[in-house]
Amino acid sequence: MDATSRKRFEIHPQAMKELRACPDDVKDVFGSAILDVQYGDVPDGARPFGEGIDSRVWKLSEDHDGDTYRAAYTIALPGAVYVLHVFKKKSVRGSMTPRPVRELVRARLAWALHHHRTHYEEGYRER
Repeated sequence: MDATSRKRFEIHPQAMKELRACPDDVKDVFGSAILDVQYGDVPDGARPFGEGIDSRVWKLSEDHDGDTYRAAYTIALPGAVYVLHVFKKKSVRGSMTPRPVRELVRARLAWALHHHRTHYEEGYRER
């Protein structure tokens, strides 16, 4: 694919800070995976977030130095990939993502929907 067929990259401002706080190896893996997503590929290990999160949200997972990092993203909006949240997995019980993290992902999906509507949909007017 050429650059014209690559989807736009959008990231929640706080998610950018979260990504920058990750170890370099994790940033490299997530960056490469998101680039694959921009070109329409499904990176190895990518899967729907699950856990009651909207099925339009997918996650990446990377283990590093005994910790697990996750990146939540969506491609549900035409022509764009939105990175919603990047975090170190800290589960208090089992593999379930803590409720505050799931709520944050939901809120950031709402942000992405609004951002896409106001920046990319022709004829949209804020009321």
